[in-house]
Amino acid sequence: MLRWSALFAFALTLAVPAVTSAQDWQVRIDESRDASDPDTTPNIEFTAMGAGGFRSSGGPAGTFWMPGQSATGAYTLSGTFTLNTPSSHTNYYGLVFGGSNLGAPNQQYVYFMVAQNGSFQIRHRNGDQTSNVQGRTPHAAVVRPGANGQSVNNLEVRVAADAISYVVNGTVVHTTPKSGATAVTDGQVGARINHETDVTVSNFQIRR
Repeated sequence: MLRWSALFAFALTLAVPAVTSAQDWQVRIDESRDASDPDTTPNIEFTAMGAGGFRSSGGPAGTFWMPGQSATGAYTLSGTFTLNTPSSHTNYYGLVFGGSNLGAPNQQYVYFMVAQNGSFQIRHRNGDQTSNVQGRTPHAAVVRPGANGQSVNNLEVRVAADAISYVVNGTVVHTTPKSGATAVTDGQVGARINHETDVTVSNFQIRR
């Protein structure tokens, strides 16, 4: 297990099937700026889980990716997200796509996420600014934690010539045109895990 301190404010990456070494992962840590919802610890705990997976837990939020891994044109980005333990409040986690400069202040990407309360959301990030593409939306396709406290959700982003479909467990929960905040789909891919959240990512892959 590795511990990354928020004091270093460098970026973290998402596992792909060919990767088994922790040195291949990158993470950019985002410390909470909300005094009413602080990070309880300054560290992210990261454990490589073999080919195609990792587990991340801890205080601050993180954006995870692998340098050099990107997707262009028509593609499907997918991953299985297991919430190991519910957080004390609603936090989101999921896929990142259309990214650029993920480790820099001028980072840009779109992210599609789910939460333990059975909702999803789609957001766009440009530097330190974020905006809703689709706000927090309850949907029956999003699996909530069971009696053991865990939930498993398979997420996909299906990029076509003129539209993007957002899929949870085989169900299309939303579609956006390739315009406006979701005009750019070519670029880096990865995962986003909000703070105070213990999540295992597996089966992360790009299909063309």
